[in-house]
Amino acid sequence: MVAFLVPHTQPIENTELRSNPGNPAIVMSDVQFAWRPEGGPVLDIPHLEILRGQHVFFAGPSGSGKSSLLGLLAGVSVPQAGQIRLLGQRLEKMGGSERDRFRADHMGVIFQMFNLIPYLTVVENVILPCRFSRRRYEQAHSNGGLTVEAVRLLSRLGISDPLLNRPVTELSEGQQQRVAAARALIGSPEIVIADEPTSALDADHRHAFLQLLFEECQNAQSTLVFVSHDTSLSYLFDQTVQLSKINRADSTISMDARRDS
Repeated sequence: MVAFLVPHTQPIENTELRSNPGNPAIVMSDVQFAWRPEGGPVLDIPHLEILRGQHVFFAGPSGSGKSSLLGLLAGVSVPQAGQIRLLGQRLEKMGGSERDRFRADHMGVIFQMFNLIPYLTVVENVILPCRFSRRRYEQAHSNGGLTVEAVRLLSRLGISDPLLNRPVTELSEGQQQRVAAARALIGSPEIVIADEPTSALDADHRHAFLQLLFEECQNAQSTLVFVSHDTSLSYLFDQTVQLSKINRADSTISMDARRDS
């Protein structure tokens, strides 16, 4: 039995949105964000809308604000102005703990730096989101159990015994990136956010990862937000968005404000 690590009330839900793929999963309106007020905005986005179940590729050079955008969508950062609606909920109106709970229940995030827990095993890292979200725990449990589901995802990504019960610190960078991908997908989150998720993968493992990513998102009707420098992948997606086309601050970002890779 999994022990939940945080207290839970009912997950934030919107039944109408969950049952209607044509509704927006993500809406940003007049959003402005700056790391430092005196440095000027890194993002100034009048409008962005992504439908539920849509797979969107975001492209842009280093420093264009891609990772800042993902930080806003994941609720890690909050804008200085504007509205961000995810699954019908006003993200910028939530407090920090409420955003954390919303992210745990509804989002799978593949971080650029992986953010794996070094003292946990490979399998323990993958099932970790299910310890913070009853919704994702129940979804993964319905697929055969947490360990079974973790092993299924990992095996699709080329990771199996004897690696499964080893600390993640013993894995290569490419293997750690695949563990981070499996962790994001477990429990069928409604929104998957991927920040340069193929940067450490060779061609074969990149193909396996992308195949699994699209299959899992399709099966769960998850919305996929994917950021990469590798524009050769863009043809796989429903839509490609050049961040410079929607970000009015793009041409005015000062060098000291460029905190994205």
